[in-house]
Amino acid sequence: MIHDFLYLASQSPRRRELLEQLGVPYRLLLADDDEDAEALEAVLPGETPDDYVQRVCALKAEAALRRRERRALPDSPILASDTTVCVDGRILGKPADPADAAGMLAALSGRSHRVLTAVTVASTLGLHHALSVSQVHFRAMRSEEIDRYVGSGEPMGKAGAYGIQGRAAEFVQRIEGSYSGIMGLPLYETAALLRQAGLRF
Repeated sequence: MIHDFLYLASQSPRRRELLEQLGVPYRLLLADDDEDAEALEAVLPGETPDDYVQRVCALKAEAALRRRERRALPDSPILASDTTVCVDGRILGKPADPADAAGMLAALSGRSHRVLTAVTVASTLGLHHALSVSQVHFRAMRSEEIDRYVGSGEPMGKAGAYGIQGRAAEFVQRIEGSYSGIMGLPLYETAALLRQAGLRF
């Protein structure tokens, strides 16, 4: 079956921008007020970052499928994605407050870390998954630089307390992997999954 649009199950403006970059028509399929979207992101004991990000992404896609059915919406594919940052096997999620953000950035300073972005596309053909793994190398940051960046407000709501497409770009010495994946939606993997699901773009 050929589809003309997909549902995006994400509030992220960066993911919207990346889909627009691909020229993919989409409609937002966001959680209802009574859905506990944050609960999906709880880390299970002993869970590796790779397992975590893929499990959370699949749960987001399944929740969006139920949402589409509940609202009796047309049967187009659903795209869900989840990004996590990890250092020394420790998952750095979204910071709870500015102090938490500063602590995460201090942990990333002067070293490399992994950024994992999982993508799930749910369609009549089932659930299809992809995982993008990138390595990001940060230069050493002075504490006043971290404080200034945290004070900008940009780290809040972002995994690992930074957005590579924003002010944090000055800290990035180099990356290995997918720039769009680090932003939150790896376009190479996403385009392949969407074509498999019958999306025309």
